[in-house]
Amino acid sequence: MAAASKWLVRAVEGLRSFAYARPSARPKLGLALGGGFARGITHIGVLRVFEKYEIPIDFIAGTSVGALIAAAYAGGTSLDEMQRRGTETHFRDFGRWTLSRMGMASNERLEQFLHEFTPVQNFSEVKIPLSIVATDLVTGKSVYFTEGELGPALRASCAYPGLFIPVEHQGHFLADGFLTEAAPAEAVRRLGAEVVVSVYLDPGLLDEKPRNTIEIISRSFSIIQTAVVQPWREATDVLIEPDVHNVLWYEFEKTPQLVAAGEDAARAALPKIRAALDGQLVRSSRA
Repeated sequence: MAAASKWLVRAVEGLRSFAYARPSARPKLGLALGGGFARGITHIGVLRVFEKYEIPIDFIAGTSVGALIAAAYAGGTSLDEMQRRGTETHFRDFGRWTLSRMGMASNERLEQFLHEFTPVQNFSEVKIPLSIVATDLVTGKSVYFTEGELGPALRASCAYPGLFIPVEHQGHFLADGFLTEAAPAEAVRRLGAEVVVSVYLDPGLLDEKPRNTIEIISRSFSIIQTAVVQPWREATDVLIEPDVHNVLWYEFEKTPQLVAAGEDAARAALPKIRAALDGQLVRSSRA
């Protein structure tokens, strides 16, 4: 009897050891939020669907306005508060017109704008591991910010070329992250994501001709992006593309429409997201 009892104890201990050694039951998911000025409010709708259907977010990254949404969400800001603030947003909240050879405006106000959403000021304080992507205008490569102050990294990621003055930070001369990663899929891969869901806000082309310098710059970049290889797509397992191309960069008053578009697109992607988390989505079927 004693021998049998010892055998049983060893067997139970062995099972416990096996259970502790098993890998996680699901792959780690990273959410990559792309840029798009006012169109970025669409990310709130995507996040609402993730919360409603309990899709886990282990890592989050953002480019440009996607960085603002990602930082606020990782900092604990509620989606209701984001949506309320989005409706009230104006250019003067984050930009200030100025005279400079490097751009038409400064985005220094963006740091204070972030603090209106969350008291979190440092990457070490966020609740979800976060990466903010900017582009080094000297090397032409992505720069991934994962530590230090949030404010300067956010300003750099949102420094849209031609509009905002580039940001000098940590030895880099930085502009908008969309130049190298329209959706920061590689950023969440580097954080440790095994499944990457990217939200890309295609600016598209409107039927009307551009009305000002900013629209000319924006449409020029849109044309370039359709003609070049975009490596971030290869790092993406599931791509969410809300239909918001008809919203102009400053139309924050369209917040309800933008949130709804994000919800619709995210719901449509749920089967592929769940398949990816279940290990059933093969690489060749990325979409």
